[in-house]
Amino acid sequence: MEKRDTLWKLFQKKNISRRDFLKTCVALTSMMGLSTDLLPQVIEAAEKKPLPPVIWLHGHECTGCDETFIRSQSPLASDLVLNMIALEYMDVLAATAGEQLEQHLEETMQKYSGQYLVIFEGAVPEAENGIYCMVGGKPIIETLKHVAKGAAAIIENGSCAAWGGIQAARPNPTKSVSVSEVISGKPIIKVPGCPPIPEVLTGTIMHYVLFGQLPPVDNQGRPKQFFGNRIHDTCYRRPFFDSGMFVEKFDDMASKAGWCLYKVGCRGPEAYNSCGNMRWWNGMSYPIQSGAPCVACAANNFWDNDPFYERLPNIPMPNSIVNADKVGAVLAGVTTAGVVTHGIASYVQHKMHEAKAEKALETTDEHKPERGQDNE
Repeated sequence: MEKRDTLWKLFQKKNISRRDFLKTCVALTSMMGLSTDLLPQVIEAAEKKPLPPVIWLHGHECTGCDETFIRSQSPLASDLVLNMIALEYMDVLAATAGEQLEQHLEETMQKYSGQYLVIFEGAVPEAENGIYCMVGGKPIIETLKHVAKGAAAIIENGSCAAWGGIQAARPNPTKSVSVSEVISGKPIIKVPGCPPIPEVLTGTIMHYVLFGQLPPVDNQGRPKQFFGNRIHDTCYRRPFFDSGMFVEKFDDMASKAGWCLYKVGCRGPEAYNSCGNMRWWNGMSYPIQSGAPCVACAANNFWDNDPFYERLPNIPMPNSIVNADKVGAVLAGVTTAGVVTHGIASYVQHKMHEAKAEKALETTDEHKPERGQDNE
């Protein structure tokens, strides 16, 4: 069995200082969602744990998960690939191709049997013996089964690998399924998302790199530290939901003012992910921040939970609207849209008061005796 380098040994080979190594360990601890109390364990693991060989396979997919991975900022995808794992096989990034690449895959499996980590992207089509996704002249389902035999653990990267993906949408003509529906008896963790947040994937990988095991999972097999909160609970638009201030259609003034997207289909109240905390592009943005309602892309069967732009049923709604003058005063000081928001909220409250007054008058009229009736 070949002796592999640890992260600390690799840093030493590159003449990187101990101080920079410790800084890296601090950053990794934070990125993995771990408490700082675990920093000594992270440092010890980085000093002693050999870097794992990785085999990265692609199934029935669009490679959007690769696109998001290479934009990881903490750590950089280049640092992860070149310094933190031993990426032995990934056909998308490989310098070679064809028979040479497939031969290297076989050699890697034999050399590191029982040690390598498998990362799988894309669904696994089962229809017609798997002919809807061929790699190296063989159905990907055959390759997956073959590679999984010697795997130490498997990461299902993206919603296609985790749940079957959009190609599994009804009526699912290719019979696309998740990895865990094909492989059993191996430690498997799901990192869903369409695409997943890059730092969620790299955080999951680094947890395995440092501790030699997959992180704790929830009841759906997803890493708890990244899928423990609802989008709704970390959304910066949540105060608008609590205040009963909603976008009614995408081009209205409430939309431009940044109000809650629940009424135009946002799945945030039932979706679990780290979008509101981590976001994409080094924390730059995420769909809700860009004005698009969450479609719960990390949830099972999200592609069939249409229509996407109609409000979720059975979600408790707030009963009140905040004071319009306060909303207007705060927002007007921040942005011009605040003036518009103030106007909208004031108009809404004005109409509510008018409606109550009219209802009160109608009730009074119903009980008022007709003219001359009281003299009879």
